[in-house]
Amino acid sequence: MIHTDLCIIGAGPVGLFAVFEAGLLKMRCHLIDALPQIGGQLSEIYPQKPIYDIPGYPEVKAQDLVDNLMEQAKPFQPTFTLGERVDHLDKQEDGSFIVTTSDKTKVHAKVIIIAGGLGCFEPRKPVLTNLEEYEGKGINYMVKNPETYRDKNVVIAGGGDSALDWTIFLAKVAKRVTLVHRNETFRGAPDSASKVFDLANNGKIDLILSANLKEVNGNGKLETVILEDKNKQDLSIDADYLIPLFGLSPKLGPIADWGLSIDKNAIEVDTRDYSTGVERIYAIGDINTYPGKLKLILCGFHEAAIMMHSAFKYVYPDQKLSFKYTTVNGVNAF
Repeated sequence: MIHTDLCIIGAGPVGLFAVFEAGLLKMRCHLIDALPQIGGQLSEIYPQKPIYDIPGYPEVKAQDLVDNLMEQAKPFQPTFTLGERVDHLDKQEDGSFIVTTSDKTKVHAKVIIIAGGLGCFEPRKPVLTNLEEYEGKGINYMVKNPETYRDKNVVIAGGGDSALDWTIFLAKVAKRVTLVHRNETFRGAPDSASKVFDLANNGKIDLILSANLKEVNGNGKLETVILEDKNKQDLSIDADYLIPLFGLSPKLGPIADWGLSIDKNAIEVDTRDYSTGVERIYAIGDINTYPGKLKLILCGFHEAAIMMHSAFKYVYPDQKLSFKYTTVNGVNAF
């Protein structure tokens, strides 16, 4: 059991800034995210995308913003559970909660803060009749630990940045990497695509274009992947692992069953403190909704600051949150 003051569901930019705001009020945070790394969609989908509406930064790359937010939060020593989805929320007699993840990690917290962006990201899966039979037995939708694939035969399917980047990386780890893409060109960064073509031309990976996944087979675990090429011919590939990287689909997931007020896949909140209809549960960032809501990172930052002052009363019920001001050279200061 992990014990903390605040359990933040979502380790994207708003969740990370919430750690900083909580730390200023001496509240401890544990963050849970279904993705294997911090940063939410900024890190997973467009780490190199420039962002222009962060105060003080005329332009900042998405991953650089995540790195800076983590550096800002670091003095307050947040802890993380990554690559696990929140499945269950159980309220205790004292009003606190126990959160249970998909991997059975349990977190006890006095307050729950939902900062899940557009929701938990679920992988877009290929349409294969016996897909579920091999999930976790050779079929993985994200790379948590590259060492899992050392000296293995790996098939990667997809044409975006994730497929290209992991092909380049695992080419140095796996016994053999085969990249399969349904088109002749890639959607990912041109530089990454060029590197993949170079690896293929030098015989370091197998690159199969204009082909689709058709079937997966094995005896208790994945053993072969069947492709269908542009001529409708089948091609069988020996595979210890198949990693379909077709992007992520945002969904509320189990959060939708927590008794919260939901409007168009977003959680309704009270704008006085961004509380939900359930005591001790707050929602900040893109996952919440209210009249006049703007889905901007900086709005999520504002919501995090306001919300923390409300959450304080549940962590320190016997203390009153107040600030004292002094005057330094005619200027008010804390």
